[in-house]
Formats: sequence, C-alpha cells, structure tokens
Amino acid sequence: MTRKTLTQYLVEQQRESGTVAPEVRLLIEVVARACKAIGHAVGKGALGGVLGSLESENVQGEVQKKLDVMSNDILLEANEWGGHLAAMASEEMETIHPIPNRYPKGEYLLLFDPLDGSSNIDVNVSIGTIFSVLKAPHKEGGQAVTEADFLQPGSSQVVAGYAVYGPQTMLVLTVGAGVAVFTLDREQGAWVLTNDNLQIPADTKEFSINMSNMRHWDTPVKRYIDDCLAGEEGPLAKNYNMRWIASMVADVHRLLTRGGIFMYPWDKREPNKPGKLRLMYEANPMSFIVEQAGGRAITGTERIMDIQPDQLHQRVSVVLGSRNEVDRVKSYFDAK
Repeated sequence: MTRKTLTQYLVEQQRESGTVAPEVRLLIEVVARACKAIGHAVGKGALGGVLGSLESENVQGEVQKKLDVMSNDILLEANEWGGHLAAMASEEMETIHPIPNRYPKGEYLLLFDPLDGSSNIDVNVSIGTIFSVLKAPHKEGGQAVTEADFLQPGSSQVVAGYAVYGPQTMLVLTVGAGVAVFTLDREQGAWVLTNDNLQIPADTKEFSINMSNMRHWDTPVKRYIDDCLAGEEGPLAKNYNMRWIASMVADVHRLLTRGGIFMYPWDKREPNKPGKLRLMYEANPMSFIVEQAGGRAITGTERIMDIQPDQLHQRVSVVLGSRNEVDRVKSYFDAK
C-alpha cells in the first residue's frame, strides 16, 4: 500500500480542487516541521531539561512553562523567513510579531497556541499545538500590519490545525475540504496520512467538562449536566460517561475520534469575562476543524465562527462536538 505524505496530500489539494494556494501549502509544511521539533522536545522531557516552570508570566497572567517559551520560539523562528507571512500572533505574546524587514513578506497571518495543556507537561499527559491561518487584508503602499488585521471572524480562516503529542504524534488539519489526520513516522521523519475524511459521530454518550466548577456554572449548563448525570432514568434516557484531560487538544482529539461534547462555559467566578478559552488561538481553529468533521461549535447561544473579534486575546465560552448533542445543549440555553 502506497503511503501518502503531508506534502503529497497538499499538492493534490492544490492541483485537483484548488483549495490550497502554493504559498499556503508551503506555510503548512513549515508549521508541520515546527510541530515535529516541538514534539521531539516534548518527548525528551526531563532528559532535555525542558520540564518545570519559569518565573515569568504570559500576557494572560499565567505562569509560563519552559516548554511554553521554547515552543513559541520554535514556531516564530521557523516561520519568520519563509516569505509566506505578513505577521504572527501567539497566545504567549502580548501583541503581534511582524515579519522582520530582512525577510520577504507574504499575504497570510499565522496565529497559534504554541503548547496547549501546559498543566499536563510535567505529568506526561498529552498536550498539543493549535494554529490558524488568515488572509491578510490588502493594504496600499506597503502599510504595516496591525492587530486590527487579525481581528477576523473564524469563518475567514484559510487553514486550521493542531498537533497532539501523545503515544503517537499526530497532525490534524483542515483547509476547508474536510479533516485530514497525519501520524508522524518517527523512523522516517515524515507525516503520513492516516485518515482523510474524519467525521464526528452525530450522537454521543460522553461529555467533557471540569466538574469542580459546577457551583459557578450558569443555569443552562447546570441543568444539562444534571440531566446527563441522571442517566437512563433521567430526561435524556441514556447513561453518560465523563472524560476530562484539561488539555483542549487531547479532549477535542478524543471527541473527533469517537464522538463527544467538550464544554468550557462562562461561569460566575469572573462574570465580566465571556469565557476562559481564547477565541483566536483555541476556539476558532478548533471550531473550524469540528465543523469540517460534521460537528457543531457554539458559545451556548451562537456559532463561535460568526463572532467578530474586537481583541487579540479575546475569550469565549465554548461548547463543541457531536452535532446532535451540541444542538441539545443549545436548547437548554434557548429555554433559559
């Protein structure tokens, strides 16, 4: 059986369906190489001296892990010189990172969460990298890229993907023509296509949420989870399992593979914040992937990818996964 590599897949998408521009193909390949390097660093763990925290905090006020900073640097350095980008933005940086003047500029913008699930780094649980590509707005006279150029709704994404560093290192990718999954062949150093049409089952009996926050939830979320816990005797008439890894990449990868619903809703601890997860670096790319796999992604009341961002580090409430279960959760919000 002939194995198809990431490059072959992208070239076919470029030739046959025109869904991938040549510059985007090269950009994806650069990001994939950077993810491979991050995966190697993650795999070394204590042997590479990469575990533990630094004394610094990121723009979100979170203590940075050594691997957070290393992963951010790997992605910046890999993507600066290729000529495909106008600028980058990262969850770990306060503002955008323009491409230095010594390098050619491209027509695209790259956003990324360099290492999602940082709390799991030191305990050897799956973590990952999330990324998103937008088209840079056309500017006259070589005007510099600004933060405002990044503030596009998720529906404008050209590419979204994530790498998950687990028992296998995998790359999950959409260019708007379904979802493809690649597994890293560590012996050959190549990303090999292992699923070219990933579909999320429409129904599920599995939910993913941090139950320790239950007392802070809004009424619709509390009612839904209470009904799930009521099992066969309850209004939903089925027994549910709960899974929670505290790594969005790992939790979403599980539901993409076998169905489920992932929820990180608004709660009353910080009522002025619309949610915990970042719209641009986490929610939008994951929503694009989930929708391309036949699922749904909402805040509870609206489609995530319809939101017009007004801040680079904007937060949002997230409910995504199996189509029918997400629609069920929305009905709880509609009845509020």
